[in-house]
Amino acid sequence: MTSLAILAVLAQSELRIPGFTAYLSPNPEAFEVSERRGVVGWNDPATHILWFGKFAQSGNVKVEVQITGGKGAGSSFRMSFAGQTKVAKSDASGSVDFGVFKLGKAGYQKFDLSALGKKGTAFGTPSALVLSGPGTAGAHFNVESRRNAASVHLGYPTPEDAKVVKFYNEVTAKEDPLHTYYCAIGFRRGYFGMQVNSPTERRIIFSIWDSGNEANDRDKVGAEDRVKLLAKGPNVVAGDFGNEGTGGHSHEVYNWKKGQTYKFLVTAKPEGTATIYSGYFFFPEKKAWQLIASFRAPKDGGYLRGFYSFDENFWGTNGYLLRKAEFGNQWMQTEDGTWTEVTKARFTHDPTGKEARKDYSAGPKGTAFFLANGGFEDNGVKYGDTFERKPTGRKPDISTLPN
Repeated sequence: MTSLAILAVLAQSELRIPGFTAYLSPNPEAFEVSERRGVVGWNDPATHILWFGKFAQSGNVKVEVQITGGKGAGSSFRMSFAGQTKVAKSDASGSVDFGVFKLGKAGYQKFDLSALGKKGTAFGTPSALVLSGPGTAGAHFNVESRRNAASVHLGYPTPEDAKVVKFYNEVTAKEDPLHTYYCAIGFRRGYFGMQVNSPTERRIIFSIWDSGNEANDRDKVGAEDRVKLLAKGPNVVAGDFGNEGTGGHSHEVYNWKKGQTYKFLVTAKPEGTATIYSGYFFFPEKKAWQLIASFRAPKDGGYLRGFYSFDENFWGTNGYLLRKAEFGNQWMQTEDGTWTEVTKARFTHDPTGKEARKDYSAGPKGTAFFLANGGFEDNGVKYGDTFERKPTGRKPDISTLPN
């Protein structure tokens, strides 16, 4: 545990939650949130400053906010916490003392800071939320500058010697905030899923990693290690990617919708020392499968293996929002044509989920599994927990799959 993390969970001492961990609402990108300074340029009373923490017990909590700059002493601010709202003014040192709040129960709580003044007023830079009192014993806050929710994963166990040539999964987004990626089918060599890129654009993304160990710059990858695009759908954009390994990227802009179930299929065709990986997406409007892309992966020659799904918040400005999806009716087909339903999964998370952000949930739900992150709620799931969903007995219909 880092020294900052230790600071945030000490039972008896004052808790100082850095300003750079705060979120902005309703527009998460209304102003800069600086690791060095906190919330910078705050001049709109409609923008609220939010912190979130999990409390281990009830009790009194004294709440202060440190604010630098702005109009100076006498500026008025409002704080809402634990169902109570108080108004206070800043003093000459920049401290805004809201006094004591009565926390009635343990669990996640939101601190909502707003300014009382006209738009265009320099309200200053909130640099820290300062808490003390018996109600803070055992409290947990993220005190790292990374504001993304933890990435959470489901691993699907399959026999190591299985010659898997197809893997199928269905995904239903239950929440769909900006900066969300739901991976339907991850495997040893690539990943396939759907993403919210902007308020007006969504994508279906299929990517395959190069051979070798280059982490960032594809220009450093030799021809013998590069995956090669063989084919793509008519509306698909294909190119390179880097920074998380390197490889071939493909995507189709497609306005997928929350609450609708989408079908994904990945195939593998070994050819000597290479393997051709193809990603297919079922377009419900067309009632047909379409190729997203096929890539030839060198230094491979194997089958599909290492299956997983995940839920990622890839940009932290709105990391406080809930992301949730269901993953269901998983099937794999081996080289001999046999389809086998996959009904077990194992939960894991990224390093952020170890200490900084523990607001995530996972488990079985009928014939599906679910993953959730962000939202400052959890169901107590632990790293390595295993689940089993109810089988459907419903094999994938790939009768419209392109040749």
